[in-house]
This record gives sequence, C-alpha cells and structure tokens, in this order.
Amino acid sequence: MAQERIVVVGAGFAGLECVKRLEKQLRAEIDRGDVEVVVVSPNDYMLYLPLLPQIAAGVLTTQSVTVSLPRAIKRAHRLPGTVVGVDLENSSCVVRKISGEVVDLPYDRLVLAPGSVTRKFDIPGLDEHALGMKNLAEAAYLRDHVLSQLELANASTDDAERAARCQFVVVGGGYAGTETAACMQLLTESALKRFPRIEPGLLRWTLVDIAPRLMPELGRRLGEQALDLLRRRGIEIKLETGVEEVTESEVTFTDGTKLPTRTLVWTAGVTSSPLVKNLDVDLVRGRVKVGADLQLPGYERVFALGDCAAVPDLTQDGDDAICPPTAQHASRMATTAADNVVASLHGRPLTQYKHHDLGLVVDLGGTQAVAHPLGLELKGATAQMVTRGYHLFALPLMRTRMRVIANWILHLFGGDDFLRIGFLSGRKGTVEDFEGADAYLSADQIRERTKAS
Repeated sequence: MAQERIVVVGAGFAGLECVKRLEKQLRAEIDRGDVEVVVVSPNDYMLYLPLLPQIAAGVLTTQSVTVSLPRAIKRAHRLPGTVVGVDLENSSCVVRKISGEVVDLPYDRLVLAPGSVTRKFDIPGLDEHALGMKNLAEAAYLRDHVLSQLELANASTDDAERAARCQFVVVGGGYAGTETAACMQLLTESALKRFPRIEPGLLRWTLVDIAPRLMPELGRRLGEQALDLLRRRGIEIKLETGVEEVTESEVTFTDGTKLPTRTLVWTAGVTSSPLVKNLDVDLVRGRVKVGADLQLPGYERVFALGDCAAVPDLTQDGDDAICPPTAQHASRMATTAADNVVASLHGRPLTQYKHHDLGLVVDLGGTQAVAHPLGLELKGATAQMVTRGYHLFALPLMRTRMRVIANWILHLFGGDDFLRIGFLSGRKGTVEDFEGADAYLSADQIRERTKAS
C-alpha cells in the first residue's frame, strides 16, 4: 500500500502531544514505512506558556520552560518552518522554511494546531509601542526593558523623566496580564535596593482591563481576593477601562486620564493563528469551526484543535458552548485528535472530545497565589504549592521538570542579579516586531498558486 503522510501543523501543547500519541499508536506502521508523520514548526522546542511571567521576572531561565523536540519526538520527521497556507481542495500545505524557501507539502491526513497570536485592536500607537508576552523573545525583552528603565531613571536628573520611567502599565486582566503584573512588580520592588536614587514611591504598576472584574473565571470571591492582594502590594487596578491611545511617553485611557510611561505591556487576550483565518472555512469567534470529533466539516481527513479551533464543549449546556483556549484543553484534545486520525486510517468510528475542567491556578509571585482546583478555593502558600505542582505535572519531560524545580530553589535562596541580557538591544520589541513576521497566504493566493503549478 502507498505510504500515508500525516502532517501536524504546530508543536505547542496540542501539536506535540498529538505527535507523541501518533508515534505511540502507529509505532509499527511508522517503522515499516507505511505511515509518515511530519510535524512543521519554526522552533525546535515546545514553549510552556504559563510560566512566561516567571521568565520575565528572572525566576526561571529561558531553557527551563522549553521542551526539546529532538528529545520528545522519536519517530516523526521534523520540518523547521511555518505553514503559511493550506490548499484543502488539493490536500497540500505551503511551508516557508526557516531558510526562507517556500515548498509544498502534500498530506493524506492533516492536523491543524498552529496555536494563537496576541489579539490587537485598532488603537493609535499600539503597534508601534506595545510590548507583548506571548513568546520567549518577548519575555526576555520585557525583562531587559524594565531593568533598563530603572537604570535610566536612576541615572536621570529630570524628575518628570524619572517618574515616567518608573511607571509600568499592563493591559489585560486575564491570567497572562495578572501574573505578568504581579511577578514583574516583585522584580522591580526587589531591584530598587540596587538603584539608590529612585525613591520607592515613584515605582508604580497599573493593571488595566475593560471588564468589570479581574479574572472572572476564578469566581467572584477568589477574583476579589486576588484584586485585594494586588492592591495591597501597591498595584493599581483600573477596571472597566480601556486604552484610547499610546505614544512613546504616554498612555491615554478611555476614562480620559493620561499616564506618563515608557512601558505598556499588551496582554489583552489571544486570537487564533492567521493561518486558519485564511482557510475560507466557517469560523466561530475567530476560531475554525470543528465537530466534537475535532474534524473539519466537509473535510473528513482534516482535524483542528487547540487555540485555533472552536470545539463544542459537551460538558456545558447549550449548543453554542465551546472549549476555552487553555493548555489544559489543548493537551487533552491532542489525545482525541491522534486517536481519531488513527481511527480514520483504520476505518474505525471517531470519538468525541469531552473534558471536565480541572480548575484554574494563578501565580501571583513569591508565596502568593490563588487557585480553584476541582471546585476548591485556595489562596496564599497552599494555593502556591498547588499552582506549582500543577505546572510540574503539565510539563511533558522529567528533565524539564527538574530544571524548573532547580530554578525555583536557586531563586529562593540566591535571589536575582538584575542583569540585562542585551542581545535584543536595538529592536523595538513590540508585539508587531516579534509576532508579525510571517506573511500568511489567503485562500485566493492559494488558488493562484495551485493554478500556477
């Protein structure tokens, strides 16, 4: 029989777990050469996104939150590049390799797990001045940027400039924004003893969100406890407030107030990869519509999962309920997707994805956290133990877990040296700078490419 090629797009939570499951389920077929599994990813690692705020805060090193694909993937072929277009009618992907070369990659089965990108809005100055927190480069840059602002403030003789450089704004009251503000506030507070010319009262972190509550998924009581804890640490919380304009030296809020600052971190949610938005298929809230079996309607050999897919949530009432774009769901969807790919190869019926949420954890830095595991409401040191235990359990490889544990212990007893790496100096470091590099092909461009070939 002819070799069947399974292409997996992306190597995040969903993509990597799917590949590992396929390798396990199809081990004999892969070894015989009956099946080829190809995973396309621009990086040679999977990034554990929930711990990015600790990278920016210097608690963890960049290597400790990455999972090596060469170690994790045993039998699948890795193609270093980005899928910039998919020709669903002709079963082929367009791949831009990291060398810049563009090639076609035909498939027999396709698994779409390209993940998500930072969601942006049409706000004047946002593209030019907002920093992100969605990948390693952004986290490393944010740390360098924040420490450089403290150094410049310490060296400045202008009171207005010094105050502006000590003001930091984080937009987005979800998990990424809240954890970023909380962890970075502890970093700057600890760093002040190294900058004697900065008065503690000048340091100010502001967390902004358009919603009326902070992290509503936690529940009212835990959300209010987190809000109170952050405010007692000196973080200003502005709810029901948005951003109207951003300049190099100032941010204007929708309530009319202006805040002099050189730092605005944009974490106001995510949106699915541009790849799926250009597929010319049905979308739900910006994500590609699939069935509970993760199959793309009309294309029985194409599956989608993770942040890019609108998967029906069978645990909720109502036909319009879809699973939230979380790592918890992505990693579990991967098992269902892989099993259904194998079932489609062997002519067996597909299974439906159904997962009851295990709860949520939020690390607020140091010994402070709030958690809602299995219906329990926890805060303080107990919640921090549960939070870190959850992260360790979710990391795929034992060596990665050991690196994280070693980093936590080292930071606990050794503290931070407050060093700037400096390798990203000269870059603006904005969301557009780090996340807008790939040009994805539209459905019309794909059709033109097909005609030309």
